[in-house]
Amino acid sequence: MQQAPHDRTGPSTATAPRVAAIHTVFPPYTYPQHEILATLARTTALESPAGALVLRKIAHNSGIDTRSLALPLEKLVELARRQSFTEQNRMWLDVALDLGEQAITGALRAAGIRPQDVDAVFSTTVTGLAVPSLEARLVHRVGLRPDVKRVPLFGSGCAGGAVGLARLHDHLLAHPGQVAVLLAVELPSLTHQFRDTAVATIVAGSLFGDGAAAVVATGAHRDSVPAGPALVDTHSLLLPGTEDVLGWDIGSHGLRVLLAPEVPTLTEQHLPSAVRPLLERHVLTPDHIVSWIIHGGGPKVFTAVEQALHLPPRALELTRRSVAEHGNLSSVSVLDILQAAMRTPPPPNSPGLLAAMGPGFAIELVLLGW
Repeated sequence: MQQAPHDRTGPSTATAPRVAAIHTVFPPYTYPQHEILATLARTTALESPAGALVLRKIAHNSGIDTRSLALPLEKLVELARRQSFTEQNRMWLDVALDLGEQAITGALRAAGIRPQDVDAVFSTTVTGLAVPSLEARLVHRVGLRPDVKRVPLFGSGCAGGAVGLARLHDHLLAHPGQVAVLLAVELPSLTHQFRDTAVATIVAGSLFGDGAAAVVATGAHRDSVPAGPALVDTHSLLLPGTEDVLGWDIGSHGLRVLLAPEVPTLTEQHLPSAVRPLLERHVLTPDHIVSWIIHGGGPKVFTAVEQALHLPPRALELTRRSVAEHGNLSSVSVLDILQAAMRTPPPPNSPGLLAAMGPGFAIELVLLGW
């Protein structure tokens, strides 16, 4: 939700890179939330009284209407029951490449930029492993130049979209005549451990959805491209002693989620101390922010963000809408929310803030200038 801007000029955008286009894509298998939860209850959760209780609470409070999955639901359960990380990861790679190709080609088309004009491509994912990495496998497939600079990112989880935008900012600030692309692909359904009755696993299986997004951004010396929001500045905060709060337990079993209950508390306690120095560098306060592009993860974190920053009503409307339609998309979520904001942008010179939390425990921020 956008606020009326305060009586001041927004952050300087003269030398800042700009987002030209974003394109988000989803697998074709979309299910209502109640059907997915019923499958979880039948296959996993009812084996655990605690899990059944968690599912009932999620069904009531999640705010999710539908989610898209990499495979038809029954095939997904069948694949997971075989407990073959090799098979799951191969399926992840096949689907990730298909969605990644669609996302990049769609974003370039929307930006009016030819694939051969892209100078750098970044990729972020945390739901599968590939060497060569995703963007390397897609260079020739989508028609990028063989000398394109490649920067694969792994491990940022739900913060990956914000991290990727921050690295786009850094690259294009140093190379203002260039074009760069960010690809985010997440297929958490292919990591789900259906036989694991841990509460964290059930929560994750109840919230996450599959999808991909690509961002095309240009340096300040490029013109004749769609003028989206400027990537003005970035900031990161990594909290000590929180490595086990959010992430993966990686082993022969595959990728088993780590999701501690203190995530909302850490967000509420530390988000202001991350936001404050970024805004102060530009003589701003949270009251000046007109658009909030927040990947909060789930309902409890939404509330923590609202309380931590004293946000006005409906400030997270776009966040809640994305979650309702697609679930938690991990690194893709914040890009989906930003794309929605670009459809009805606030007035020129309005400041915006993009934020996401991820493993580390990390808070990643990008200051936007509309």
